[in-house]
Amino acid sequence: MPRIELAPEVFDDFDRFFDHQTKYGIEDTSERIAEINEAIQVLAHSPLIGRKAKRGKRELVIGQESRGYVALYRYVSDVDTVFVLAIRSQRESGFKRSR
Repeated sequence: MPRIELAPEVFDDFDRFFDHQTKYGIEDTSERIAEINEAIQVLAHSPLIGRKAKRGKRELVIGQESRGYVALYRYVSDVDTVFVLAIRSQRESGFKRSR
């Protein structure tokens, strides 16, 4: 079963979500982060489930509408590891960092 590694920058993404949700009075921020983490765990069983993205990366769509997010990741079969590189809201135009 593949291992899942979160890039340190993913925690910056979570901070950005917290800041945005706090600014707009959304109170279930911790619950939303937990939902994202739970969804990412599916990659341990199905690392190729996400849609193909540029340069060998994939995107896992999590949730929908205002609760929708996209996790950018790369699966490296040689080391049987999923590297989660970034997470963004589906309403954001793109990932903050290019990888």
